[in-house]
Amino acid sequence: MIKKLLIANRGEIAVRIMQTARRLGIATVAVYSEADTSSLFVQMADEAVFIGPSPSTQSYLNIPAIVNAIRQTGADAVHPGYGFLSENTEFCKAVEQEGAIFIGPSATAIKQMGDKLEAKKIAKQAGVSILPGSQGAVDGMKEAKQVADKIGYPVMIKAAAGGGGKGMRVVFEEKELEEGIRGAVHEAGSSFGDNRVFIEKFITSPRHIEIQVLADKFGGVVTLGERECSIQRRHQKVIEEAPSPFLTPEVREAMSKQAVSLVKQVGYYSAGTVEFIMDENRNFYFLEMNTRLQVEHRVTELITGIDLVEQMIRVAEGERLPFIQDDIKFHGHAIEARIYAEDPTRNFMPSVGRISRYQEPEQIPGMVLDTGVYEGAEVSMFYDPMVAKLCTYGENRDRAIDEMRAALGAYVIRGISHNIGFLEAIINNPRFGKGHTTTNFIAEEYPNGFTGAELSTEAGKWVMVTALYIHLKLRERDSKISGQLPGHPVVFLDRWAIKMGDEEFTVSVSPRENGYDVNCQGEHITIRSPWQTGRRLFQGTINGKPVIMKVQPLIEGYRLLYSGSSVDVIVRTPRAAAYAKYLPETSTVTRPTRLEAPMAGLIVSVRVKEGDKVKSGAELVAIEAMKMENLIRAEFPAIIKSVHIKQGDSVQTGQIMLEFDPNVPEDEEEKPAKQAKAAPKTGKIGKPANAA
Repeated sequence: MIKKLLIANRGEIAVRIMQTARRLGIATVAVYSEADTSSLFVQMADEAVFIGPSPSTQSYLNIPAIVNAIRQTGADAVHPGYGFLSENTEFCKAVEQEGAIFIGPSATAIKQMGDKLEAKKIAKQAGVSILPGSQGAVDGMKEAKQVADKIGYPVMIKAAAGGGGKGMRVVFEEKELEEGIRGAVHEAGSSFGDNRVFIEKFITSPRHIEIQVLADKFGGVVTLGERECSIQRRHQKVIEEAPSPFLTPEVREAMSKQAVSLVKQVGYYSAGTVEFIMDENRNFYFLEMNTRLQVEHRVTELITGIDLVEQMIRVAEGERLPFIQDDIKFHGHAIEARIYAEDPTRNFMPSVGRISRYQEPEQIPGMVLDTGVYEGAEVSMFYDPMVAKLCTYGENRDRAIDEMRAALGAYVIRGISHNIGFLEAIINNPRFGKGHTTTNFIAEEYPNGFTGAELSTEAGKWVMVTALYIHLKLRERDSKISGQLPGHPVVFLDRWAIKMGDEEFTVSVSPRENGYDVNCQGEHITIRSPWQTGRRLFQGTINGKPVIMKVQPLIEGYRLLYSGSSVDVIVRTPRAAAYAKYLPETSTVTRPTRLEAPMAGLIVSVRVKEGDKVKSGAELVAIEAMKMENLIRAEFPAIIKSVHIKQGDSVQTGQIMLEFDPNVPEDEEEKPAKQAKAAPKTGKIGKPANAA
């Protein structure tokens, strides 16, 4: 029996593993880097060992340092979580050589499935459907072109040792191939220390479906159903659910049989995932096998009632699976949303810094929230941008969506940028509601990037009356302040002018118990709430329906965040609104003269030099942060006046990287619009291209 478990990971997954270990009575050991000294998982562990500087290559990927921690603490088992060393053959061997149990599959299975080329060969031998493509790693551009021409565009370039969306590029025509190969090779080398890439056919409207498997060391194998992971951005999953709304029972059974066949072919044990790509006709093809716990394992646990971490531990201890396939039953529906530290309105730029406000949604039945942060915690540039994963459960898909909508609406994070509003927009998207999702969903629904969801007419009125409610409550508070000027008391007014964007409304309002009745353009709207001044989360009902909105006071008015949209609302008296029309409007739009680093990171490459004339859409600088490469482009023509950085430099947010000559090249003066049209998805100067 395992008595002390070392978790060779960090963040939310370390916390997640500790929760199960604690329930099983197993002591836990955390290993941490300099950047994680005050992290939540370090505080939760029974013991914690410092293993090195912040860069993961010197800490979480440092095998000797982690082996030393095993020796120092006397840990008799190691759980690798996901990412980092979870699929590293040498780490598995090193743990076992130290006399500890590696909670996962054998080193042989990791090696076979970790090499995507070898995995495809084994899958074919096991009778698993595979995509056409190169037989091995492509050797240079000549072979790459030959393979692509043979299978036909579009093609997918993938890292042979890849995973997690790293080292992947989609190429739609030959002229994009060289850049795609170059980018994939670089990312594969920096992420995995192996720059081999291969090419396979890209399905144009695919769904990403994966089968969860669980096997013991005695040949016992079960599948725990599928997860739909089609909502992705840059090959990184954003929302997952179980079961898939697209699969039929027949297809589910066929996929499960192929997954079991592969598991037996490899002699696999522990938890694992067999991933498939599926076309619109439900034809499916093998992608890869992940020989570890998946980020999205929680949704499978919610619909099966099986703790996968517990089963991994029991299998590692030598136990048989306590169930057979006929024992596995599915109940209800579960959805997971990944909370990332990134700014969707700035082309999903990674965000680092201190979390100044952190308020989790109130616990609802079936909700699971895994996080590695807390109020006051620091989000580092060195690691993956995911700060939490939020899961909700319902007796059916619609109910699970409703619960997710409420949970996201009540989740408050400030101090860093995050994608909660973007997740709300997806959850409220009619296409998602119908289950019509593919891996192209984000690119198709938000082709120009995410600038906020468009509210329905009804939702817009709800935002308006909520702002009015807040304003009236603040005036009510002001009326109770002593020492007011004689003859100028704050009194209740029954008519107000409300401005939302370019629209203006005149409304009448009547006070009621716990709220107000509002008349807007002949429509009667009721709003009731226990909201109190100072709270940044509004919870109440409008026309009897539950509503949650985030509130941010402005110099004039309020910013309300609702259903993926951010709306600024100004509430004035009719007289003040009449005067406001005469106030001059000012414009702050200017052409920048310098490029500042939008995030802390490492300069991967500088694509320009002093004196260069750049066109709209030209590549300027590539920055690596949070394990992703971000390419910054120009939106309009400019002349490079000076370059302050070089490849390999580390930069901080706001650091000047380039300066531009304020004079626009004469031959480019009239071309910005044409360039923007010819090169879509380019960011403004100082902002990255939208890689979605």
